[in-house]
Amino acid sequence: MLALTLEEFMVELNDGSIKNVGPKNKSATVKLFDVESAEAREFGDKRVKLVFEDEDDNEIQVSLFPDDVRKIADDIEALEDDSPVFE
Repeated sequence: MLALTLEEFMVELNDGSIKNVGPKNKSATVKLFDVESAEAREFGDKRVKLVFEDEDDNEIQVSLFPDDVRKIADDIEALEDDSPVFE
């Protein structure tokens, strides 16, 4: 299931083209639940791309620098040691 929340979002649709309307203060939150597949792969010369997909073919891709990936790996390792999630 993909949940998408858009804040202060308004666009103009005119002759098949989408155009930003108003100030550039838009933000979005995307959540993907019930992930069926997850993978990490190289993205360019300096980044890692994490790709998550659910059974409905909704997909989220996240590009991170190696330091950020290491931080996430450390967080997961800490959860494995301390959290009942991994029991």
